[in-house]
Amino acid sequence: MKAATAKAKLYEQVAERLTGAIAAGTLRPGERLPSVRELSTRERVSVSTVLQAYLQLESLGIIETRPQSGHYVRRRERLLPAEPQVSRPASTASTVSVSALVARLYRAVNDTRVVPLGAASLAPELLPVQRLNRELALLSREEGEAAINYDMPPGCPDLRRQIARRALDWGGALGPDAFITTCGASEAIHLSLMAVAKTGDTIAIESPAYYGALQSIESLGLRALEIPSHPRYGLELEALQAALDKRRVAAVLLVPTFSNPLGSCMPEEHRQRLVAMLAERDVPLIEDDLYGDLFFGPDRPRPCKAFDTEGRVLMCGSFSKTLAPGYRVGWVAPGRYHERVELLKFAQTVATPSLPQLAIARFLQNDGYDRHLRGLRRRLAAQMDQMREAIAEHFPEGTCVTRPTGGSLLWVEMPRTVDALALHARALEAGISIAPGPIFSAQPQRYSHFIRLNCGNPWSPRIEAAVATLGCLARNLA
Repeated sequence: MKAATAKAKLYEQVAERLTGAIAAGTLRPGERLPSVRELSTRERVSVSTVLQAYLQLESLGIIETRPQSGHYVRRRERLLPAEPQVSRPASTASTVSVSALVARLYRAVNDTRVVPLGAASLAPELLPVQRLNRELALLSREEGEAAINYDMPPGCPDLRRQIARRALDWGGALGPDAFITTCGASEAIHLSLMAVAKTGDTIAIESPAYYGALQSIESLGLRALEIPSHPRYGLELEALQAALDKRRVAAVLLVPTFSNPLGSCMPEEHRQRLVAMLAERDVPLIEDDLYGDLFFGPDRPRPCKAFDTEGRVLMCGSFSKTLAPGYRVGWVAPGRYHERVELLKFAQTVATPSLPQLAIARFLQNDGYDRHLRGLRRRLAAQMDQMREAIAEHFPEGTCVTRPTGGSLLWVEMPRTVDALALHARALEAGISIAPGPIFSAQPQRYSHFIRLNCGNPWSPRIEAAVATLGCLARNLA
């Protein structure tokens, strides 16, 4: 049994390294992969391990086998669309009023008749549902009263220990006491904003920005200052520095690793500069690391928190995008704001539900989570490629699409004549949900010809037909 598990780990590791090389462009479409024996020698694994890795990648549509020739990176049938340009939001702080629009647009999320291309969630078949359900059932019997009692802040000790252990993967030197568990990353961000800002303050945020973050800013009576962002590298530091030189900013809130909706990933040197820049000005950084584990390359990007020596970074995370969205288990490492966040947590929701925390802690105790992540990342990388190719085939000429190296989201820029809200309405009539661009900005009419599409569902004829229909609707509006 141990030998079989070790072999599974090896072929998954080989497949992951190849996927990363393909995502990074080191191995290009149509290029021949090393022979089985060559790769076996290079990776110091058996021939059967390499064959298993190639079989896995072929089943995901990442590579293809050509008789008497070998294995090749699957060639795309058409050129990929260009990427969108750097965003250019207004340089003034804005009041936020997106909640009503978001509520109206997301009423169809739970309708199983609708093809879910809008919500940023993963299909249940990509998640370890049965394993987690078994853990919940066992824990409900084993833990007795502890399973139904309040788990007061800072939260489940077992879970906080497991999160601290995983922090070693990204260069963190945080102990269990550095973390507070929350009801998802959304609560972590909300508590962090409450801890560092007061009504009327300005929060600098990337643009486009996740609508959930904008809703938190709105509900707390804060103002949003949108900062230009690059579709591949994220928030532009020069623009942020210029903004900080002109006005007082209470905090910066951003998603450096596979942002929502851009999917951008800030380079490590930019993260170091950002942390240093904010330290000089004594400005806290709220870092949403929700998608950090969903990287397609060989290594997990190091979060900004890894460069924080003074406790100004409040790092927020969750297991909603990798394990169980409905468990609503998240966490925050608030640094110097720990006591304030812990008091706010108790005042807002008293405690995070006990059983889901215990179940996730149990799941993290062995290497099952890492095996799950390796497979999940490969599936998401393949699904994202398939979605991009379908957009290239079906959407109007001139459409631009982002090229993330992790996560599950694509940001799509259509010709300016295509109204995203009109497209959303027509798509919903056709049984397809999308996320229209205007909900990702505090500024009215921003991103009116953009949409966000979710790649978190296994590619299927139903998904392919939905993208084709969506493209047809967009062409009719162009």
